[in-house]
Amino acid sequence: MAVETSQSEATAAGAHSARGRGRRTEKTPGPTSPGRLRRALTTHWYAWSMVAPVVAVIGVIIGYPLVRGVYLSLTDANEANVERTIGVNHIPATYQSVGLDNYKAILTDGVFWDRLGWTVVWTVACVSLSFTLGLALATLLNRKIKGRAFYRMALVLPWAVPAFVSVFTWKLLFNERSGLFNKLLAGGGIDAVSWLNDPTWAKISVIAVNVWIGVPFMLVALLGGLQAIPGELYEAAEMDGATPWQRFRHITLPGLRPVSATVTLLSCIWTFNMFPVIFLLTRGGPGDATEILVTYAYRLSFVVSPRDYAASAAWGVVILLLLSLFAVVYRRALKKQGDMW
Repeated sequence: MAVETSQSEATAAGAHSARGRGRRTEKTPGPTSPGRLRRALTTHWYAWSMVAPVVAVIGVIIGYPLVRGVYLSLTDANEANVERTIGVNHIPATYQSVGLDNYKAILTDGVFWDRLGWTVVWTVACVSLSFTLGLALATLLNRKIKGRAFYRMALVLPWAVPAFVSVFTWKLLFNERSGLFNKLLAGGGIDAVSWLNDPTWAKISVIAVNVWIGVPFMLVALLGGLQAIPGELYEAAEMDGATPWQRFRHITLPGLRPVSATVTLLSCIWTFNMFPVIFLLTRGGPGDATEILVTYAYRLSFVVSPRDYAASAAWGVVILLLLSLFAVVYRRALKKQGDMW
């Protein structure tokens, strides 16, 4: 009996020792991070060599200005205290660090909240109208109609024209005295409209121009999404007696969800920072009625005297943070719905 007990204890001790060795084996760390990095570089050296120039260019073009802007936003730099050279005289910089004072000044200034409100309205209106019109045109051009190739080319043409050319053309059309729109109104016995000199009409005008520029992008993207939806789904729904609206609601819209999610995010970011349309068409006027955040940041750095580089940089950082926050929230919302790209 004592022998059996000893054997049982020995067996239990052996099992315990084996489990301990197993646990120690499981906890043995794998290859170190530097080792994995070296292996990745050795295996994919060609890909890394192709990507390296792009990374370097992006670092120079985007990385340095971004870091410099963040640094200036924490100072009181302006035109009078930055480093400069006048003739043969070199004047060193005398600006100092002020911490987060510039950001506090922005968030407590009613100008920021007024500009932010109009910027949000401008972005939502432009993106909503561009998406709606682009979807309607894409749905029409997805059908087999005569001259479809010509219509597609004509509708994409505004996207191919440089933005400043389009804006200057629209500015001529909106001219209060000699513009085509007011001439048409005069022909119908209607008084001329101050398209760019009245705050309300100016806002409507800049939204109309930006929608005209943005529709082709929506059209191309959504048309590609429509062509990716299997035609068998429409045929099966039609055989089941689904109406055109039901087919659009239950097949087209769900099929376009991944594409529409991506183009909506991109369009929101572009429109939020759409400097050319606002600046070239109204310069933020009349007064400051059409001025958005990015045009006000430009005004601080290049228009007012003395030029306030620190405040302009702080506004730029705030704009970047707002867009980053929006992108993160938007991405999480899509991820919950299962539409993450």
